[in-house]
Amino acid sequence: MSTQPLKILVYSHRPEVREAIVTAVGRRPAADIGRVDFVEAGTVAEVLMTMDAGGIDLAILDGEAQPTGGIGLCRQLKHEITDCAPIVIAVRRKDDRWLATWSQSDAVIVFPLDPLAAAETVADVLRTRRLPVVRG
Repeated sequence: MSTQPLKILVYSHRPEVREAIVTAVGRRPAADIGRVDFVEAGTVAEVLMTMDAGGIDLAILDGEAQPTGGIGLCRQLKHEITDCAPIVIAVRRKDDRWLATWSQSDAVIVFPLDPLAAAETVADVLRTRRLPVVRG
């Protein structure tokens, strides 16, 4: 197992939303995942540059970010980046889960964030991502 922390990109135009996500997920979402480092983005341009550069293990996007919400941004990233990192969408209403599904997100978390549920969701997505690729 690598000793390098996994990198999680957190996007929202509102710093307090980014902080709430980071706090809920925590620096160690599960014992078997290890420590994670957060990279925060407040604009779509920052998200696109960071995701294009690679090295992100998971992205958490605010579904209600302005001017571009995380739901549409997720769909764009999934269509434009080959082997796109998994994406979790944070929504305000449980009824918006269907939009997150449309966006091709890997999981959804709902505000107000439950730290146990948020950390478990992120850990589950990271575990799925780390499965070995079998070729031939």
